[in-house]
Amino acid sequence: MIEDRAAERDFVLRSAQENDVKFIRLWFTDILGYLKGFAITVEDLQDAMEQGVGFDGASVEGFARINESDMRAFPDPTTFSLLPWRPRQNAVARMFCDIRTPNGDPFTGDPRFVLKRNLERLAGMGYTYYVGPELEFFFLKDADTPEPLDRGGYFDQLSSQPAADLRRDIVLNLADMGIPVKYSHHEASHSQHEIDLQYTDALTMADTVMTAKLVIKELAQIKGVYATFMPKPMSHLNGSGMHTHQSLFQGDTNAFHDADDEHHLSIVGKRFIAGLIRHAPEITLVTNQWVNSYKRLVPGYEAPTYISWAHVNRSDLIRVPAYKPGYDSSVRIEYRAPDPACNSYLAFSAMLAAGLKGIEEEYPVPPPVEGNVFAMSIEERESRGIKTLPGSLGEAIGLAEESALLREALGDYTFNSFIKNKKIEWEEYRAVVTDYEVSRYLPML
Repeated sequence: MIEDRAAERDFVLRSAQENDVKFIRLWFTDILGYLKGFAITVEDLQDAMEQGVGFDGASVEGFARINESDMRAFPDPTTFSLLPWRPRQNAVARMFCDIRTPNGDPFTGDPRFVLKRNLERLAGMGYTYYVGPELEFFFLKDADTPEPLDRGGYFDQLSSQPAADLRRDIVLNLADMGIPVKYSHHEASHSQHEIDLQYTDALTMADTVMTAKLVIKELAQIKGVYATFMPKPMSHLNGSGMHTHQSLFQGDTNAFHDADDEHHLSIVGKRFIAGLIRHAPEITLVTNQWVNSYKRLVPGYEAPTYISWAHVNRSDLIRVPAYKPGYDSSVRIEYRAPDPACNSYLAFSAMLAAGLKGIEEEYPVPPPVEGNVFAMSIEERESRGIKTLPGSLGEAIGLAEESALLREALGDYTFNSFIKNKKIEWEEYRAVVTDYEVSRYLPML
């Protein structure tokens, strides 16, 4: 293992020299999922990989900062990649970091460590967790007013400038960074777009999501426009989601596949679904962490509000896409609640923990709902035991705060800090008088 790490470090140093790299951006995320970091020069790269780089750990705490704390950032050699939109002379690279305390222990408030800890536990059971997110976002004219760049719709092929060229540039830049994009297309709302990232293991994907979001924002800024992952920037249009496809593998075998099942879905896959269904309310705070997230999760805008699952049907929280004959590896579960403004490390951890609990406890999976769950009456949904996701950040906080599963998945430090951050946001929001209230109530009260 030590020899492997030394070989990885040597490869990074050689790559940096061959590509005329001068600056390396060391990246990490805070509790809330904001990408943070600082730059070092190539002369300090070897020492950084071996000894780490000291920085103020308060930057990991989100809004709930108590005091300054010394931490060390250790660049992960496997994440070295050039930033292709930067100059080729005195080039710039990036590396994701693992955050440790001064004595060398992993910092339990590091979201990347949270995910690694959950994945290590899963590996002990013989599984690997694969995910494939669909990143939706808007291109807007600026960051001050949500004015769309185009009036396009779902899968429209008009080369609306600059959106079409921007999507092309994003895909090409991601490819240069070794990040394959499976699909890219115009989404349903005006100026809304989607990039589907190629399926891979959860840790690589969490890093990839953070990278893709930065690439999208950077390239949009270069073109003089604004890219946003705000879940619902315009009340009259569909919001942006991050539907997440998931599966468990044992070696090269898809544990969700069963050739003898009518829909080729194994009992492991069904119990994973059952875990997601049972624990969906309490993990929603992590998959949908902002006040604005709950403006998307309302009926009528193609986002899930009811906790149900189905084969193929796109109105449910959980969908099992149609099986492709001969492609056992394609059997997967799509969880449709998350939005692209979540912390991908914590969201993947929470979804995995919920699904895994279903497997470990052998939860019975409820019958699939084939039909439009939104069209059902309240009585019909109640008779089928179909519950709802939280309707506000405040409700989600209350459910998450009582969740033993979420506390275990995130660890005490991250769990407590995340809850504290969300309470700060909720209290601030509750104190604000909105334009809606002024326009509706001032003339009549």
